[in-house]
Amino acid sequence: MRADSQLAFVLGGGGARAAYQVGVLRHIASRHPDLAPGILTGVSAGGIIATHLASRPGSFADSTARLSDLWLDLRIDQVFRVGPLGLGSRVTRWGAKLLSGGADTPRVRSLLDTAPLRDLLERTLSVEAGGTVPGIARNLQAGRLDAVALTASSYTTGQSVTWVEGREGCGRLAFEGPQRQSVGGCLRIDHVMASAALPFFFPAVHVDGAWYGDGGIRLTAPLSPAIHLGARRIMAVSTRYSRTRAEAERPAVDGYPPPAQVAGVLLNAIFLDLLDADAERLQALNALVDRLPGGARAGLRHIDLLVIRPSRDLGRLANEFEADLPRPFRFMVRGLGSRETRSNDMLSLLMFQPDYLQQLVELGEADALARRAEIDAFLDAGPRT
Repeated sequence: MRADSQLAFVLGGGGARAAYQVGVLRHIASRHPDLAPGILTGVSAGGIIATHLASRPGSFADSTARLSDLWLDLRIDQVFRVGPLGLGSRVTRWGAKLLSGGADTPRVRSLLDTAPLRDLLERTLSVEAGGTVPGIARNLQAGRLDAVALTASSYTTGQSVTWVEGREGCGRLAFEGPQRQSVGGCLRIDHVMASAALPFFFPAVHVDGAWYGDGGIRLTAPLSPAIHLGARRIMAVSTRYSRTRAEAERPAVDGYPPPAQVAGVLLNAIFLDLLDADAERLQALNALVDRLPGGARAGLRHIDLLVIRPSRDLGRLANEFEADLPRPFRFMVRGLGSRETRSNDMLSLLMFQPDYLQQLVELGEADALARRAEIDAFLDAGPRT
């Protein structure tokens, strides 16, 4: 089936929370097995999902089934090393660096070693010599895809960088500015790892002469890449629970906030809250465009948007599985205060536990099922004139 060039899927970050996105996609595939979104954009773990969908052969239902199998079989030691020697050594060296006042001590680049994740993705994505992902080019040539875009944050320049692989005429790389740039070319495993490099926890990745980390750090407009690539209908799947007023005012900790609580608030602000603000801006712009006569729109266009988000707090849900974490890793996060906060947003990003991931996939399916009429109408609307 040929790609719907006006339909984009935008998949945000969230680490292990991205299993929720898998559940939403699994429900959509069950009702729309031949769906072919022309544009796929992703950040962080959402970038891993977007790359998988962009590179797999066969139908949308087939690629989503493989994606679901991958996440449901995932274990924490397939994402980062959790052995006591490796983990303890990194924590010790980091502490020594802080206490040494910058003296010449052994360098440590992150708290966690993500070599297992790279190995897993290289096998899953059938990465070739040089790190390219050949399945993307095949789907582009077959017309099943128009473009895929991954965003990362450059630690070297401070810019948000979006890498785009698209068919000729599709990669309109016009989203440039002082704090953002886009680069066309073949996506490589380094791009995927860079987009998913959670700061401090995961190591930065060296790509084309610069060091990169998680794309959510600098991406202030998560919908922007899809819009600039020509999308007229955007489905965005968030991993951020929308709290009620009463929930928002309820204290998450008793007393002084531990590092885990502070980190959770910061990570939410950096990675997950920006989609809400961007969606509000787009809806306001749509209302303005709709009021303008056709000749006065000056290139502005109405863009349909549907945002799917969790019906439960994924941070609170993570607390139920904290005791099942591998002992060395559990010891480390408890030292950060993971048992002192009621909504463990920091831990939920790293909770690559099979039982937790299963819960998120099932929740994603249930939430999509509850909104099936709305989703079906959105996907069946067809190209906008």
